[in-house]
Amino acid sequence: LPQLLKEAGYRTGLFGKWHLGKYEPYQPQERGFDEFFGHYHGHIERYEFPDQVYHNGTPVEARGYVTDVFTDAAIDFIDYTAERTDQPFFCALMYNAPHSPFLLDTGHYGQPEGDRVIERYLEKGLPLREARIYGMIERIDQNVGRLVERLAERGLLENTILVFTSDNGGVSKYWKGGMNGQKSSAYEGGVRAPCFVQWTGQIPEASIISGQTSHVDWLPTFCELAGVSLPDDRLIDGRSLATALRLGAAQEHHPYVYHTWDRYFPNPDRRWGISDQRWKLMAQFGSDAEPSRSGWRLFDLENDPGETRNLREKHPEIVDRLRVEFERWFADVTAGQRYAPIPIPVDGTEATSIEPSWATWAGDGIEYVFDGYDWDTIEGWRAPGEKATWQLDVKASGTYAVTLRYGCRPLDAGGKARISVKESALEFSIEATTTGEQFGLFEIGKIELPQGKTELSIEVLECRGEELMKLNEVLLRPVAELE
Repeated sequence: LPQLLKEAGYRTGLFGKWHLGKYEPYQPQERGFDEFFGHYHGHIERYEFPDQVYHNGTPVEARGYVTDVFTDAAIDFIDYTAERTDQPFFCALMYNAPHSPFLLDTGHYGQPEGDRVIERYLEKGLPLREARIYGMIERIDQNVGRLVERLAERGLLENTILVFTSDNGGVSKYWKGGMNGQKSSAYEGGVRAPCFVQWTGQIPEASIISGQTSHVDWLPTFCELAGVSLPDDRLIDGRSLATALRLGAAQEHHPYVYHTWDRYFPNPDRRWGISDQRWKLMAQFGSDAEPSRSGWRLFDLENDPGETRNLREKHPEIVDRLRVEFERWFADVTAGQRYAPIPIPVDGTEATSIEPSWATWAGDGIEYVFDGYDWDTIEGWRAPGEKATWQLDVKASGTYAVTLRYGCRPLDAGGKARISVKESALEFSIEATTTGEQFGLFEIGKIELPQGKTELSIEVLECRGEELMKLNEVLLRPVAELE
């Protein structure tokens, strides 16, 4: 979408959460955004004075509460575009709130105000976790208000389309609008999201579109409203909402909407759903359950929006129709796709960070441990031969300096490992840190990387304690840059 709008003359900006890749080819400024200030991960750990943020690929730090800071950046982007250019703008303001960790202001000067917000919700009887979530939502409300106010001050409201929506169902357990389930489930509480659209003078006020829509509809909608042609080299799954918005009504839109949820390997049997305008067929099998038709659920959303009555046995013909359509769709959208870590681009001009989450691993003890993205590790490896492997796409062959970031208990220190890429290899010893949870940077030597697709692996040679190390990062830096 930003690529298409940029080609049509729009100035494009994204502020906040990206979560679509942190390596250079996948960063927002490489995907159509003129300006990006935000974070690459699913969440960040600090909401005040955020330090996991980037500006157009460069790591930066910021002062203030993160929801305020991202809004400031969006307002400044709009102000600059209005005053210094003759371009229209596309501004994507992607708040990371209200995502875990559920934090309000925690800094020295800000914490009293954050505490006051939380107290208001505690006084209403909410548990602490929910009070924090609702406090974060209140801050979003305030900041959306600031953004709309600035558009009004500049006289831009009549020529700006405002969309407020979310990427999934809620995380609060306190109130779900009568829906079943929440984020990460295929129930309505997991897949329905709020959506408000305002375009002064163009969209009738207080109108409701009841036809089922999907996130894939935004691309053709915005392109049609902006007068931008859709690409003709691929099938566009979305359907434009432009006419429905202008009329302020649509009883039907998509004949079917589809859902599947799995973080790594999409599966047509474990957590999935499909709905037409009235009926919804779904399944929600945990990792310890064997998927089977007996666990499918059919709901009449028109008469049972809370998904409380399973009508699977009463309407087998509807079950069959919906399942056949879901399988057709799933086969179509997964055709030709390989679900595995893709090669990490290694630039020959600057350092490349190799993360644990992009690895595959082999061995009985070794495992990948998720702990908030920047603190993920490969750990538990101790038997000779256990190893972690990464796919690389080296842009320029040459000599690269290798630095590891890891933690190692003093009692575990002294183990030996090998890092190798094809015929080039380095053997090194593991040094101690104060504790396994404290990561240090260790330069281990230089290695030759051939141009093109290749593999990098780290293998246990000898372990002196409970585990080799807790590996947090591999840094590859071209020697030419160091010189």
